[in-house]
Amino acid sequence: MNREELLAAIDKKYEAMGQNPDVHLSGLLHAEPMTYWDFANVDALLSLQIQRTQLKDEMVFIMYHQVNELLFKMILWEIKQIGDEEDIQPEKFTMHLGRISRYFDVLANSFTVMGDGMELDQYMKFRDTLTPASGFQSAQYRQIEISSTELINLIDLRFRASIDRDTPYEHAFEHMYWQAAGKDFKTGKKNALLVNFEKKYKDELIDFMKEYNTVNLWTKFKQLPESFQKDVTLVNAMRHYDYTVNIKWVMHHYHAASKYLGKAAATGGSDWHKYMHPQYQKRIFFPDLWKDEEKENWGITNLESINILTEI
Repeated sequence: MNREELLAAIDKKYEAMGQNPDVHLSGLLHAEPMTYWDFANVDALLSLQIQRTQLKDEMVFIMYHQVNELLFKMILWEIKQIGDEEDIQPEKFTMHLGRISRYFDVLANSFTVMGDGMELDQYMKFRDTLTPASGFQSAQYRQIEISSTELINLIDLRFRASIDRDTPYEHAFEHMYWQAAGKDFKTGKKNALLVNFEKKYKDELIDFMKEYNTVNLWTKFKQLPESFQKDVTLVNAMRHYDYTVNIKWVMHHYHAASKYLGKAAATGGSDWHKYMHPQYQKRIFFPDLWKDEEKENWGITNLESINILTEI
């Protein structure tokens, strides 16, 4: 675009907004040039690491979780672009799914940063200061799960048979698999981990469940032309994402927790062994894309070797 075309495009843009383009050009004349530290808000970003103790390795723990939250935001940004697109074209779906998978590959392969990055003695001291906070309380991670699949696939395995699409959202919320981290289903009593989490995020998450009820990744995939639903490359990409999130990422997290906690409860007090391990809850985003044997052995057998299909 040459200079005249550029100026004409600027005029057209601001006139369509009912504004005088000359005023905006005048403002540009007096504007300061953009810098990297302003664009990325580096000073603000680097001021967000606030330790609660004097233990040095707590800083590793804080920064690692903040990096995770930034990547979660990137994933949600891509999922939203799929969900918002009516009659999404297969190519666009595949492009965003590829981005989502790459972000989660980074997450799944990053646990050695934390797993090998803290002295056990330091961690066992500062973890008490964090109680009852827990990574469980990441609302963005719950949003990723909700926007990736239909709600029935996130319901506690023990209650799935009693829940369907006519079930009220709040009832479904009360039976999501993560409730097992701090709820006694016999009494309904919840620990501080869940109480604090729900006080801040329950209404927001229920609204999110409603928003993605029909535009989650799994539903959008099933709306693609049948030829694309049977495309081996796309199906492998879906399986890769499912496996990475629900087995690889979880098991890296599980092993890192095991290294530091052993059999102890997590900072939030959860029975994290049963809550986290995929063999107990069988969290599978895209169940129809897996064979019965694969689903039966979910989280037990190493699926890495059978993760790639050659035919459907």
